[in-house]
Amino acid sequence: MAENGPRSDTSTHGTLTVRLIKSFEYRTFKNVVLHNIDFANLTVGDIRARVDKEIQTGSGMKPFRNVAFDTLKIYTQAHGAKTNNLIINLDHDDWFLSNDHDILDYRGIGHETEISYFNREAYERFKLNPEVKW
Repeated sequence: MAENGPRSDTSTHGTLTVRLIKSFEYRTFKNVVLHNIDFANLTVGDIRARVDKEIQTGSGMKPFRNVAFDTLKIYTQAHGAKTNNLIINLDHDDWFLSNDHDILDYRGIGHETEISYFNREAYERFKLNPEVKW
C-alpha cells in the first residue's frame, strides 16, 4: 500500500486522520482530522508541522503536549486491510514516513488514510512487549 510512486486515482485533495499516540500500553490516543489536504503538493514535513501546531494550540490537546512526538507511520489506508492492533500498526516497517521532503501522493497517501504520530522510543519498547494494560 505505501509503495513509492503516485496513487492511481485522480483526486488530489481529501481528508487525512493523524492518530496522536500518547501511550501504547493504555491505548491513549486522539485523532486530529485534517480536511482539504492537497496530497499532490504537501510533504510529510508539512503535515508534521501542521499537527505540531495543532498540539500546541488546539483545545483538548494539553495532555498530549508532554509527549515528544517524532515519528509518523501509516496506520491504514482507505479500503485497505486493517491491523489487528487497535493502537498502532506493528507490521510494515516500510510504512514509516521518515523523509520530511516526501510528497504525500508519492508515498501513496490519499483520502481517508490514517497516520500514527508517536514517540519512536516508546514504540520500540512496546513492539518488544506489546502488552496492553487497563
